[in-house]
Amino acid sequence: MTGKKPVPFTFSRLIASVRRKDPPITAVVHPCDPESVRGAVEATRRKLIRAVLVGPQAKIRRAAEEAAVSIRGLEIVATEHSEAAAVAAVAMAREGRADCLMKGSLHTDELMSAVVAESGGLRTARRVSHAFVLDVPAYPRPLIITDAAINIYPDLEEKRDIVQNAIDLAHALGIVRPRVAILSAVETVTPKIRSTLDAAALCKMADRGQITGGILDGPLAFDIAISEAARRTKHVHSAVAGRPDILLVPDLEAGNMLAKQLQYLAGAKSAGIVLGARVPIALTSRSDLAESRLASCAIASLMRVHGLRKKA
Repeated sequence: MTGKKPVPFTFSRLIASVRRKDPPITAVVHPCDPESVRGAVEATRRKLIRAVLVGPQAKIRRAAEEAAVSIRGLEIVATEHSEAAAVAAVAMAREGRADCLMKGSLHTDELMSAVVAESGGLRTARRVSHAFVLDVPAYPRPLIITDAAINIYPDLEEKRDIVQNAIDLAHALGIVRPRVAILSAVETVTPKIRSTLDAAALCKMADRGQITGGILDGPLAFDIAISEAARRTKHVHSAVAGRPDILLVPDLEAGNMLAKQLQYLAGAKSAGIVLGARVPIALTSRSDLAESRLASCAIASLMRVHGLRKKA
């Protein structure tokens, strides 16, 4: 007798599973365009978060009018401009008045400058990194790609933190032992390609307990990493290849292109999250659709709960 076929991962199922009686207070930074304020209102309505709108009050109200949504009942923390909104939201998180942050219509650099500031930021001992969580129609599980937005050319030590952050994210999503495929152009270690050396070192670091909670393998080319058929054809023996949960990319350029190729050519939906800071940060894009914004909020909420459980 065979077991039930696993239910494929979708953002709609993720969002439906996260509704909370006491959603995390989330400082939404500079929600001054219709999409960002609509996302904050809808995420609050669905009990994914409890939004506090941080930014110029007149612009926020005008954006709400353009979006045809009501912000009645939502707290507004008034600031003069986007940079001040980022600083104020980060201060709220430091002081325990916000459990999560969510990017609005300001530039990512503005928000992250406040987050990683030496004085008054949200740094921890861990390197801050970004992860895309993708809902890919042709793939049965969530696919995490990291880092595709913050660390441009990470070195080995930075990649160690990026991997550990992604593993913690996978745990929050309910993946007990996530498989991490460390991507390169080839499957063999060669000094001519630095990413293959980093991959080999990361796997040994996992063997020595410097990375915990996941199964690592690499270097792996994308086809072998993602396709069981390609793995068999090329006779690669791996506990990760063909069924990864996490794809660690060599650098930001590769990660950003890979994530966007999956979105625009394979119909994937994406959610963005910043990891390694004192609080989770939902990092949405101006081009994100409503479901992607809600999924980012849902993931930030799950990360918040996961962080509290680790501290308990």
